[in-house]
Order: sequence, then C-alpha cells, then structure tokens
Amino acid sequence: FSRDGMTIVSRRWMGLCAGLSLAFHAPLAIAGVIRGVVLGVGSAPAQASASAYPGMAGSMPGMHAAVRGLAQDAVLYVEHVPAEVESTLAQPGPHPLLAQLGQTFRPRVLAIAAGTAVDFPNLDPIYHNVFSLSPVKRFDLGKYPRGHSKTVVFDRVGLVNVYCDIHSDMEAFVMVLPHHAFAQPDSAGRFALPNLPPGHYQLRTWHPDRAETSRAVEVPARGDVVIKVSL
Repeated sequence: FSRDGMTIVSRRWMGLCAGLSLAFHAPLAIAGVIRGVVLGVGSAPAQASASAYPGMAGSMPGMHAAVRGLAQDAVLYVEHVPAEVESTLAQPGPHPLLAQLGQTFRPRVLAIAAGTAVDFPNLDPIYHNVFSLSPVKRFDLGKYPRGHSKTVVFDRVGLVNVYCDIHSDMEAFVMVLPHHAFAQPDSAGRFALPNLPPGHYQLRTWHPDRAETSRAVEVPARGDVVIKVSL
C-alpha cells in the first residue's frame, strides 16, 4: 500500500461500487426500484467501545473518536428475493474493504451477502489487531503493520462485531445478509435497492445506534417506489 491510504480506500470503493451498481441494476424482464432517503439520524460523537481486550486507545495522538449516528451506517434490505433474482445480483467483483485508517475502521458498517470475502488492510503507521468474538464469525487476524492486509470469508448470516485488540475505541459492524438485495445510504441519506420483480416486499432497516424497523413495500412492474425511512 502507498502512504496515501485514503486514496487506496477511495479507489477500491469506487471500483467496488461500480461493480455493485452494474450487478444491482442488471436488467430484469420487468423490474422496479425501491429508493428514497433515511431520516432521523444525526452526527453525535461515538463513545469508546467496550472491547473484550481494552488497549491503548491513544497510540495515535490527535485522533478523534469515530462518529456514530450517520445515515450511511444504515443497512436497508428486503427479507426475501426469488432465487433467479439473486443469481442475477450475485456477480463477481473486488473484495469489499474494511480498512484500518486514522485509528478507526472504515467504513464503520459494512453490508455484505453470505459467502463474501472481506479484506482488512492496515493503512495506519501503527500496528492493529482485528478480531471478532461474534458467534456468526469468530476470528483473530493477529497484529500486523501498515501495508499488510488479511482476508476473512463471512459464510453465515447475521451481525459480526469487529474490534481491535490494541485500540479499545475501534469498533465496526459487518452485517451478513442472505442475498444481495440490499443498500447502504450515501452521506445525504439517499439509497436505492437493486432492481426487483414486481410484488410485495418487507423492507427492513438496521442501524447500529437505532432500533431496527420494518415496513411493507409494493414494487410496481416498472418505475420507482420512493419512500422516506425514519429511524
């Protein structure tokens, strides 16, 4: 990795988003899109996490706590999709990234489908140790320095809490879903799910700092369903 860690993350995310966009919007014979905006989230500073292995949170002077309550930390997904739709959405692409940068995990929340491999690059000039004690996926990647990356395959559905053994204020969430019919909002709260066949769907919204919500949505044969989601 180069010294410009943020550039690497940005480029990898741009490539990933482009691939996901193509997969999400692959043409179906008849399809509609659920899109809209997430409301009711702010930008309150996060509190230090209660890591299973508290570490030296201040090893990078001048670092600030991660910000929580942001719209892009939400995950929106439908409960079920037809098998033929999932086969269309599940296209190969680059591994998603959960980077260690600025003594935080970026992004704070990562939504993926079961079976996805995630890369954990260390872009900081210090050591990190990425681990999880979650029943869905237990792992410990050990300590590794800047420029190194390790990979984990998430093969079970559920929520995985991710921490750093060395820095107790670092915390991330990997939401592992049973299919690819999901979306995460941008910084303005806007989101768009992939093309879906017409019909009745249950749209669920998860956010690490809010209660999970669910609502019924009817997707038309063609066109968009525009909704507002309040958390």
